[in-house]
Amino acid sequence: MATELQNYPIHPLPRSVSQPNKLLIARFLLGLVLLAIASTFLVIIPPGHQGILLTLGKMQKPLLGEGLHLILPVVNTVEVLNIRVQKREIEAEASSKDLQDVFTDVALNWHLIPETVDQVFAKVGNQEQVVDHIIDPAIEEVLKAVLAKYTAEEIITKRDQVKREVDTVLINRLENYHITIDDLSLVHIHFSKGFRDAVEAKQIAEQEAKQAEFIAQKAVKQAEAMVNLAKGEAEAQRLIKATLTPEILQKRAIEKWNGNLPLMVGDKNHKFLDLNQIVPAKP
Repeated sequence: MATELQNYPIHPLPRSVSQPNKLLIARFLLGLVLLAIASTFLVIIPPGHQGILLTLGKMQKPLLGEGLHLILPVVNTVEVLNIRVQKREIEAEASSKDLQDVFTDVALNWHLIPETVDQVFAKVGNQEQVVDHIIDPAIEEVLKAVLAKYTAEEIITKRDQVKREVDTVLINRLENYHITIDDLSLVHIHFSKGFRDAVEAKQIAEQEAKQAEFIAQKAVKQAEAMVNLAKGEAEAQRLIKATLTPEILQKRAIEKWNGNLPLMVGDKNHKFLDLNQIVPAKP
C-alpha cells in the first residue's frame, strides 16, 4: 500500500497571486490615488461659462475663463456660472386699469454679463438664485405696473406698445443686477371667462347695431330717391304744361293728321268736330 502511494506525484499548492502581479496591482492602485489627488488641484471651466475663484470663502480676481485651471484643494473652491443666453418662461397674473384680471405667458431670453458675474454672485448667488430671486419677481412686478396703465381693451389693441414698455422697464430694472435681456415675448395674453363672454356679447351687439344702422340708412336713401323722383316728375309735368299752349296742341294735331276726316257718330246731344278749331279759316 505504501508503495502505491509513492508512485503518485505530489504537487505543491498553487499561489493565488505571484509576486510580480502583486507589484503591478499596487502600482496601478497608487496611480489611481495620485490621479485622484492631482484632480483636486485642477478645475475645468466649460465653454459658455465663467468661474469665480474662492479662497477660504473669499472671492478672488481674476475670473476664470474657459479651460483648465490650477487651484489649491481645500483652500480654493470654484463657483461656475453660465453666461450663455438662457430662456425663462413664466406665467404672470396682473390687473388692468379697469380692474380686469390679465393672465400673461412671458418668454424671456437673458444672459449674465461675463465681466461682472462675480458681482452677481456676491449680490444674489448662483444661477438658480438669480432666476428665483431676481428674474421671476422682476417680470411679475413689471407686468403689474405696466398693465395697470391700460384698460383690458387697450392691452389687446395696443399690444405692441405694451410689450415695448414692459421691455424698457424690465431692462432698466435688471441692469442693476448685471443681467442683460436679449428678447422678451408676451406669448399669450388672456382674460377671465366672464370678460371674454362680455367682449363677445359686446361685439355681437355692435355688429347688430351696425347692421340696423345700415338698413335704416338704406331706407332713408331709398325714400329720398323716391321723393326726388316724384319731384322730378312733377317738375317735368309742370314744364310740359307750361309749354303746351293751344296753338302748340293744334299744331301737333295737324302734324299727326293723315288727311282723312274721321267718321264720327253721335246723337243730337253731341257735336261734330269743328274743323275750324283745328284749321283756321283762310282770310
